[in-house]
Amino acid sequence: MKTKSLVAILLAGSVVMTGCNSSDTAKKEDSKSKTEATTGPTTSPKLQKEIDAYKEFAMDQMDKFTIETEKFVKAVKAGDVEKAKEIYPTARMYFERSEPIAESFGDLDPRIDARLADLKAEGQGEEEWTGYHKIEYGLWKENTTKGYEKTADQLLADSKELRARVETVDVTPDLMMTGAVDLLNEVSTSKITGEEEIYSHTDLYDFKANVEGAEKIFTILEDQITDKDPKLAKDLTEKFKAVNDLLAKYETKNGGYVSYTKLTKDDTKALSEAVNHLGEPLSQMGIIME
Repeated sequence: MKTKSLVAILLAGSVVMTGCNSSDTAKKEDSKSKTEATTGPTTSPKLQKEIDAYKEFAMDQMDKFTIETEKFVKAVKAGDVEKAKEIYPTARMYFERSEPIAESFGDLDPRIDARLADLKAEGQGEEEWTGYHKIEYGLWKENTTKGYEKTADQLLADSKELRARVETVDVTPDLMMTGAVDLLNEVSTSKITGEEEIYSHTDLYDFKANVEGAEKIFTILEDQITDKDPKLAKDLTEKFKAVNDLLAKYETKNGGYVSYTKLTKDDTKALSEAVNHLGEPLSQMGIIME
């Protein structure tokens, strides 16, 4: 294991919420502060093409997320457990790829994506739990959709609201570069431990989506990075490939991923090291683009 974890390396670049209040109003204020602190003013007008490309990508992912969530909710309300289980991991990938923008909304993000452990850590109870992970519990732990119909309706409403509000996000180069770092940071914390998808064990889908989201930001900025530091651009290309090659080992014949429980300690160690090796040069993007 490396002396410095990715979390330690990227701590300065991570977005940290300094407080969490129970009311939606307070959460919105936290979200506003978070976004402003992370992004700051747009100081590189020459990157407008890249900004537009990333926003187009995020909006496309949100469109697909809403469409797939609607299919998921339909299966839940029809009582089709197996169909809902099939849709669950792939629908969530659209959300995970575009999370740097989704997280701009501190009230919606947890309503869609919070784990029960997240709520308990903030002093909230199970009755306040909503979103995908609550339904995940019903599907895999209770093997039923019964009693989750209202949660499903709220999930769809929240997904549609998120898609509408994405239009209002002020995308900046800083948001993009910090977002790429944060996506890898998520992989190195909740994804690598298996705690994100604690009931379904579909963590590798989230893992792959987070890597793809970070890689998309890199590819959008790649020409600019190459102009300033060709070695860094080459290093990032190679290290993204290394992570993707490792993930490919766990793909199934239908294009999905094996249960995270199938991985050995050596497997997770190899993935963790590959992500750490990628995270180090990724954190340099913001420095060379200043």
